[in-house]
Parts: sequence; structure tokens; C-alpha cells
Amino acid sequence: MSLIMGHARAADSAADIAAGKVAFAACASCHQVGPQARGGFGPQLNGILGRKAGSSPDYRYSAAMASSKLVWTEASLTAFILDPGKTVPGTKMRFFSLGYDEKRIAQLIAYLRTQPPAN
Repeated sequence: MSLIMGHARAADSAADIAAGKVAFAACASCHQVGPQARGGFGPQLNGILGRKAGSSPDYRYSAAMASSKLVWTEASLTAFILDPGKTVPGTKMRFFSLGYDEKRIAQLIAYLRTQPPAN
């Protein structure tokens, strides 16, 4: 199932979520999730799907990200992970750990979907 092509997703399996948690380890040096998550080197990612890009109040975004019109969907987040600079020219984010592995990115997004917005 392609996220890049925008196809609808099937319900996330426990295996996909578990694999996504493992994939998140590549993100964890900059980003946090969970009840105590805060912005640090990168913004916290709780409730990222459906959130306007550049809107987490506990992180100082680049001007490019703060002024972008992006809303994080599966497709936009996948595109951003694949090529941050192409998706938001001028972003501070540099990320290459997941490569071009669409399945691994889908698993990461399945995991992130389990992280509710911070209160």
C-alpha cells in the first residue's frame, strides 16, 4: 500500500506499530513522543497527524517551517521524511536514517499514530 501515492491505509497491525517503534529509534535523538515529550533538538511528535506543521509551541521552528502551509498527513509526512528540503525548502531538518524504505516509513507513521496529542 503506497503512502506516497495517497492510497487509503488498512488498519495498523500490532506488528507494524512494533516495527514503527523500532524505526522511531532513528528519530529519538532529536524527537520525543509520549506523556512527558517536549521539544528539544526537534519538536515533540505527539499527535503529529492532522497537526499544522511548525505549530508545536515548545519548539523554535525555522522560518520556512513556521510559515509553511503544510498539515501533517500520511502523505506529507512521508514526503518530508523522504526529502525534508524538497518538501519544505529552508527547513532545519536533515534526516537520512530511514532511507527510501516506504514500508519502514509507513511503520513509523503507524507508531506515531498511537501517540495522542499532548494535553
